[in-house]
Amino acid sequence: MGQVALVFPGQGSQYVGMGEDLFANSLEAADLFAKADQHLGFSLSKICFEGPEEELRQTKNTQPAIFLHSIVLSRLVKDLNASMAAGHSLGEYSALVFAGALSFVDGLRLVRLRGELMQQAGIDQPGTMAAVVGLDPKTIEEVCLEASSAGIVQAANFNSPGQIVISGSIPGVRKGMELAKSRGAKLVKELTVSGAFHSPLMESARMGLQAALETTEIRNASIPVFANVTARPIQRASEIRELLTQQLLSPVRWEETIHNLVASGATDFVEMGPGKVLQGLVKRIDPAVSVRGIDKYTDLSGN
Repeated sequence: MGQVALVFPGQGSQYVGMGEDLFANSLEAADLFAKADQHLGFSLSKICFEGPEEELRQTKNTQPAIFLHSIVLSRLVKDLNASMAAGHSLGEYSALVFAGALSFVDGLRLVRLRGELMQQAGIDQPGTMAAVVGLDPKTIEEVCLEASSAGIVQAANFNSPGQIVISGSIPGVRKGMELAKSRGAKLVKELTVSGAFHSPLMESARMGLQAALETTEIRNASIPVFANVTARPIQRASEIRELLTQQLLSPVRWEETIHNLVASGATDFVEMGPGKVLQGLVKRIDPAVSVRGIDKYTDLSGN
């Protein structure tokens, strides 16, 4: 029998209205939304349900909103029997809460802080990101190396075959975009982000997050969670803490992560949270596996 792998989405999957149907149809969901609002000291649920979009799009709100939606769904799905998990960037925190390595409240507190720190780092050290379609990782590495004469730039997300995101200073990324076009990229597009995520420009955020992680209780995970930084399974608390600290500056090795999940026996992938971003990536990485998503209350009945 094939095994189930849960994948948890990251920033960019949010939408106004997310989770509202869960809140309306489930007492357990309503309780978790209320608990989140209480611990954060403001109404995150209102931002999820009503927006406005500009408010939801702020990194400090986006991250806890997606995390909360994912965790509520994972609590409502009773019989998935997932034997492994992974999350894209922010989604790694959702995966770790699902695997019992972090409590819900600690996970929520960390993702809110992570969002605030990343948003502030983007103000203090302005940067940008760009998606590049149609070049292989080696060519991207060469492009970044050459473009770094203009400023900091590195690969930030290896998302799927031929879809890589670069990140860094504005001059560095724009030089990288020019070079990628000249190397034959099919599409080069600057992204609307509030900072250069997964690049050295997040160093101040990394320091703040590291301090918080050091005082947070982290337990061994009950199932392997495949880490963004290494694309390998981790379960030991000490390793989880270390890799979450490195994650802010390191590329998300998503393509490799999916290959490693498949090599470990995963045949059924379930995206747990808002949107369909990861379903699309998983299908492109390995068309042979089965992929579906759980986002709305109606999606829960199919399980």
